[in-house]
Amino acid sequence: MQLIFSATGDDVVRFTLPAGEPEELLQGVGARCIAVDPRDGDRIYVGTFDRGVFASDDGGATWRQDEQGLVDRRVMSIAVSPSHQEGGVSVVYAGTEPSNLYRSADGGQCWQRLPALRELPSEPTWSFPPRPWTHHVRTIALHPTDPAWLAVGIELGGVMRSLDGGASWQDHNPQAHSDAHQLLTHPLAPARLYEAAGQGIARSDDLGESWRRIDDGLDRHYAWTQALGPADPDLWYVALSRSPFAAHGNGDGQARLFRSHGDGFASIDTWGDTPELRRMPYSILSLPGEPEHLLVALRGGTLLLTRDAGESWTRLAARLPDAIDLAVASG
Repeated sequence: MQLIFSATGDDVVRFTLPAGEPEELLQGVGARCIAVDPRDGDRIYVGTFDRGVFASDDGGATWRQDEQGLVDRRVMSIAVSPSHQEGGVSVVYAGTEPSNLYRSADGGQCWQRLPALRELPSEPTWSFPPRPWTHHVRTIALHPTDPAWLAVGIELGGVMRSLDGGASWQDHNPQAHSDAHQLLTHPLAPARLYEAAGQGIARSDDLGESWRRIDDGLDRHYAWTQALGPADPDLWYVALSRSPFAAHGNGDGQARLFRSHGDGFASIDTWGDTPELRRMPYSILSLPGEPEHLLVALRGGTLLLTRDAGESWTRLAARLPDAIDLAVASG
């Protein structure tokens, strides 16, 4: 049994795989992103569109809303460090709109802004097209073993990296894509950084010093979300559409799910061809301890599960209003 948490854009729900009914944990909070502490499956963080961060220490049974230091209340990304603890508590980062990065070392009770991010030379050019007067930290990537290294993706601005825990930052490398939607690292390939972006996908094998843009086998290039096989850093899944208008519209999303084993990408979304089933995968999640299992949540709330890396699919009976972010409680 796997315990899954989802942010729906409004609520937070919890369900178990393979067939659990969704249970509402938080209602009407504008939930945008969610993260579970990899060292403590009962500790959950939810970023909201205008209400800051909600945190739970008991698997979602109760919640606290933390106020201290988190000045920017629109939280667009959240990540818990797999390698950095202070006083037995994992360090957590929150990315906001406008683009600021906050850090908490006490379970989300107090937050410290890392101001150097906004001092980068490229900062005056950052702009999010639907709201061009602002921009946000869309994604946060943390190193599996080095707590001093971290990266953020600015939508729209690029990939920014720090080698000293956020005290200073390196500006966007133009070899990477600038419309960064999701960045991932992998514990079995600690030098790699994977990017899904509005212009396509890219990979770095030296933690962002250099990048290779990838389009082999891809017939569309608007990438929204990605996942990696937990036991194989070459097993890479990515969801792409032909345009942001199709991906985020209410009709046919013109979306495909692609898979690579390090030898080019091929589509694996054999679950159907109706407009409902061509909507954009808004979140995809690999499951710890299950090397070929992948959970896919389409825009609109349809859930699909594969147990063989995409060779076959099961459509789950459970359905969500939407599922813009997923997290799994492991251990």
